[in-house]
Amino acid sequence: MLRVAKNLYDYRELMATLAWKNIALRYKQAYLGILWAILKPITLMLIFTLVKSFIGIDSGNIPYPILTFAALMPWTFFQESASDGVGSVVGNTALIKKIYFPREIFPVTAVLTKLVELGINFVILAGLMLWYQMLPSAYILWVPAILLYTVLASLTIAFVGAALNVYYRDMGQALPVLLSLLMYASPVIYPLQLVKDKLLTHQAAGDWSNALYTLYTLNPLAGIIEAFQNVVLRNQAPDLVAMIPGAILVAVLLPLSYLYFKHAEAYFADVI
Repeated sequence: MLRVAKNLYDYRELMATLAWKNIALRYKQAYLGILWAILKPITLMLIFTLVKSFIGIDSGNIPYPILTFAALMPWTFFQESASDGVGSVVGNTALIKKIYFPREIFPVTAVLTKLVELGINFVILAGLMLWYQMLPSAYILWVPAILLYTVLASLTIAFVGAALNVYYRDMGQALPVLLSLLMYASPVIYPLQLVKDKLLTHQAAGDWSNALYTLYTLNPLAGIIEAFQNVVLRNQAPDLVAMIPGAILVAVLLPLSYLYFKHAEAYFADVI
């Protein structure tokens, strides 16, 4: 782990250059420029709010639009950073063939670049909180830790996906679709409390209810989204019970994902 941190520090200037290139290429010749970064969560928020008016999702004492926007922030960051991370090695073919440097810089930079767009969405969230007259509490100090957890979850997919994408280019096309499907298994459209009520309180699945809830929370985004909504909107501490299964999964898979990436790295220049 210390070696990884040292590599990233030693090549920090290259990472900054790559990050700027990623941002410039993404919005080059786009009339709305970086405003595209906020169109996706805002559009989805409006669509989900419309859907909620038909199917009646209980959002508790938090207005549904801001609750959904707060869920979409970590979700969109995770989805787009993981997807960009998977395509990061193939997208820098020319640079890989010219000189050697630690290739993990590509997926790490792809993930960290998305923090710029996330920062813009924080401004929108602050505006929504003012609109709904909501003030954060000291629990908001949990946000950096929650974001770090989200970054690690994204890197878990980005490392293994980037390596596989060198050999199987379908990976870059399939992952965004798979992640889109994962959104429906995450508390984005509906709050996690609905899942708790069904499985833990009402035992809707019988003897399997507790096991199914644990399986549901193995998805790291379940705990991340709930924790983010808690500390920013509900003025509550994160639900550690909901976070622990996913955190354990990330703690196990992230080192394996990185080791696979480093193993495959030796052959990138030959295959790519």
